[in-house]
Amino acid sequence: MENDNKIQFREDLKLRLKQFVLDLIKVCKALCREDDAIIIRRQLLRSGSSVYSNYRAVNRSRSKAEFFSKISIVVEEADETEMWLDLLIDSNISNNIETRKLHAESLEILKIMATIRKNSK
Repeated sequence: MENDNKIQFREDLKLRLKQFVLDLIKVCKALCREDDAIIIRRQLLRSGSSVYSNYRAVNRSRSKAEFFSKISIVVEEADETEMWLDLLIDSNISNNIETRKLHAESLEILKIMATIRKNSK
């Protein structure tokens, strides 16, 4: 039964990350076309989608060492994504409710991934 819970947790998290990226795409599409927004948009989409794609790779790890290495990449990308969202808000490029919700979700994702990494040691 516990194995079923782990499998369900992984699937739920994968869906949560997918939705996060889809929401990220919506926020990025709404950004203005100024140079600073364009730079942040590209970096944000890259790091945010990397969280999702690398988490999928984590679940295909062949060893504990590979798992730790891949989850560490996810943590780094989640941290970078949170940073770009923080900059969008603090620079007032996008300080709306959608961006603030996405920022809160990015912090939650970062905490979850950091905890997974910590518990995998």
